[in-house]
Amino acid sequence: MPSADRAPTYAWVLLWITPLLWTVNFVVAREAVGVIEPYTLAAGRWGLGSLIMLAVTWPELWRLRHDIARAWPQHLVLGFLGMVVCGAWVYEGAHTTSAMNIALIYSVSPVVIALVAAVWLHERITRWQMAGIALAFLGVLHVVVQGQWLRLGSVQWAIGDLWLVACTIAWAGYAILQKLWPSPLSAAARLAVVALGGTFMLLPVAGWEQLQPTSPPWSAHASALVVAAAVFPGVAAFWAYVHVQKILGAARVAATMYMGPLYAALVAWGYLNEPLGWHHAWGAALILPGLALVSRGSWPGKKTD
Repeated sequence: MPSADRAPTYAWVLLWITPLLWTVNFVVAREAVGVIEPYTLAAGRWGLGSLIMLAVTWPELWRLRHDIARAWPQHLVLGFLGMVVCGAWVYEGAHTTSAMNIALIYSVSPVVIALVAAVWLHERITRWQMAGIALAFLGVLHVVVQGQWLRLGSVQWAIGDLWLVACTIAWAGYAILQKLWPSPLSAAARLAVVALGGTFMLLPVAGWEQLQPTSPPWSAHASALVVAAAVFPGVAAFWAYVHVQKILGAARVAATMYMGPLYAALVAWGYLNEPLGWHHAWGAALILPGLALVSRGSWPGKKTD
């Protein structure tokens, strides 16, 4: 892995864009209730996504077909973690838990990824990076509790919270296994194979959903949600995440997920007409310096820990 100091500029740009792409999923999840079932949405998202990536990467996939065949168990495991658990289970959990709980639970995943990366991948985390992780985590908590820290003691855990805990653990596993299982495939080609494997596992459950009498009929709205989920938080976000992780490392890229609540607040304000508050500004004042410390690995002006 090249040094972060020598990493190309576009990698740093993608580092900040990736959590914004995933924020689209918050809007999709909110609008999907009563329009399309969770596994059906996830299957449509990754079915369309895999077709897009297959069309783009077909020459490479054909050339490396024997490598793909040998690693098929890895692709299925990654497909289950990334597309089934972190896809359908997010939509499932959103039906029975609050947005505050979702943000609280997901804010833990960068910490899990960073710590596991240090143990399993031997990625060095300096004292300043640990301080940055802590500072960003405080910023996330400040955003999700809306500046009212006493609300932490009144959080009510629901069944949906258990779905999201599973998603958090699965996402950490997905990120780490991407590094533990190196592949000759490019980021786009590997995503195509993994998404296809995840789609095959999603289709049987999605078919069962459609046979239920309570399942909403297919509509243009459902189609639009599938396309939006496939393009933005699907193909674009996953490709960017995997590609930048190869250049900058799992811990550094995972820390940018702290931007999710801030990006979500901006999207909710601009698209869903939800008000912005001072807690968002104070949260940004904690998150942004924290991300800077994690990215630099040292205090500004110092070259080493």
